[in-house]
Amino acid sequence: MNPHPQADIVAGTAAAPTDEWWASAVIYQVYPRSFADGNGDGVGDLAGLITRLPYIAALGVDGIWMTPFQPSPQLDQGYDVSDYCGVDPLFGTMEQFDELLGLAHTLGLRLLLDVVPNHCSSEHPLFQSALAATPGSPERDLFHFVQGPAGGSDVPPNNWQSVFGGRAWTRAAPDSQTDTDWYLHLFSPGQPDWNWRNPAVGDYFDDVLRFWFDKGVDGLRIDVAHALFKADGLPDTPATLEMVDGLRANPQVSDQEEVHDVYRRWRTLANSYQPHRLLVGEVNLEPARAARYTRPDEMQQTFAFAFVKLGWDAAAWAAVGNELEAAREPQGAAPTWALENHDIVRSATRFGGGELGSSRSRAALVALLGLPGPAYLYQGQELGLPEVDVPLEARVDPMWDRGGVCRDGARVPLPWTADPALNHGFSLAGSATVPAAEPWLPIPSGWGAHAIELQQSDDESSLALTISALELRRKLLAMGILGTDDAGSWRVEAGNLLICERSTDFFVAVAMGTEAVRLPPGTVLLSALPLAEDGWLQPNNAAWVWRGEGWVN
Repeated sequence: MNPHPQADIVAGTAAAPTDEWWASAVIYQVYPRSFADGNGDGVGDLAGLITRLPYIAALGVDGIWMTPFQPSPQLDQGYDVSDYCGVDPLFGTMEQFDELLGLAHTLGLRLLLDVVPNHCSSEHPLFQSALAATPGSPERDLFHFVQGPAGGSDVPPNNWQSVFGGRAWTRAAPDSQTDTDWYLHLFSPGQPDWNWRNPAVGDYFDDVLRFWFDKGVDGLRIDVAHALFKADGLPDTPATLEMVDGLRANPQVSDQEEVHDVYRRWRTLANSYQPHRLLVGEVNLEPARAARYTRPDEMQQTFAFAFVKLGWDAAAWAAVGNELEAAREPQGAAPTWALENHDIVRSATRFGGGELGSSRSRAALVALLGLPGPAYLYQGQELGLPEVDVPLEARVDPMWDRGGVCRDGARVPLPWTADPALNHGFSLAGSATVPAAEPWLPIPSGWGAHAIELQQSDDESSLALTISALELRRKLLAMGILGTDDAGSWRVEAGNLLICERSTDFFVAVAMGTEAVRLPPGTVLLSALPLAEDGWLQPNNAAWVWRGEGWVN
């Protein structure tokens, strides 16, 4: 049975609006390491992405966001950048990137890149120059070098802790009795923090943005956008040394008022291009604080992290939804919805695992795509992929070694084919005589059951549902039914039926209880799973409902 029998009731197709296209866009996040391997070395690359890009376009999304592919020692899978304006040979060449960008635009896809302005790699030439320089030098002032006690004491400058676990300070020259400087790293020691109080750092990143914007890149996702500035004087945090998360628990290292001037400057730069470039912030703060980063002269979007972290709880969804909507009102920017990314446990596992989690992840995806404003999908989410329990000996995430948290389970390479040959089609090169290398993260047994090729031929698959939802969303937007300025009002009805009112004519419903529930009156346009014979919504299902006049079947 087709789980979405009403998906074809609107005639015609339409492209996303071009004026501020991001206001209602759906962006597909590509984690290049795990998307497609073009040369058979076991690591996803630009060649693989170029070959598979038509697959993304066929989903019906408006663009892609690529996580870092710039030169890097790969201590944090590319978030330790050693050259912001290059391509790591692991992924290919700048010529291949130019080819990718051109193909994306030909296919109607915008392309967003990651920029990492809080920190760089310890192998970045400017940091290497700082290490070679003397304490107090201009080279060291580009970063946070602080003198420690004489004699090489092991006492760091303050009590700040790293997001990855352990203290946030490392000796610049641990064997020296004269160079007693420590340098700050909110993440790993291989990721020193830039000193944004030095104007030269802002000038440097202006050039980075111009480099990519001049190439025609459509926007940037900004990593830990709320960090950058640290409290003046680097005082101890009032939290204890045992705090688990050094960024989110420490008010001294993020959300300083000066950071907003950076995004005002960047927005001016982004708006100097035609069409304007998009700035999307990773701002992991409470909704009211995060919304301040989307004031009219700052970034256009920030991710709704309070939503990303939700479990399967109707009251929590309603509370967070209303909080996010309240936070948007003073600023005007809609929440940027997502349920998965490369740092988060896959929703099929987070929502219960097995068949239960699979059903819930389908329902959550339908709900996500019906909400007001932009939405982001993470590669494999359209397939309903579960989190993988990567064997201990194969884990590479630096958070695992330092903090006991592993993000590798959401980063396992995509299964393109049911056949395990060529790593389930992840590798596009290889032969019987020269097989493809083992993938950078091991593929679990049974992974082929989720294969793209199988789901493409199954009208009831998660992939088919995603394509239908995206097609219907675009049609409704073109008809003005899902206005880009619409807000959402959330409530929970009897039986744990979650309702998000988009307008007087349209709402999203999610059955989060244990029994089937009667939907409010209206025409069901789309449902994640088939409706019950009496039209009731079964548990762990979601639907889009039209209740206005003038609907034409």
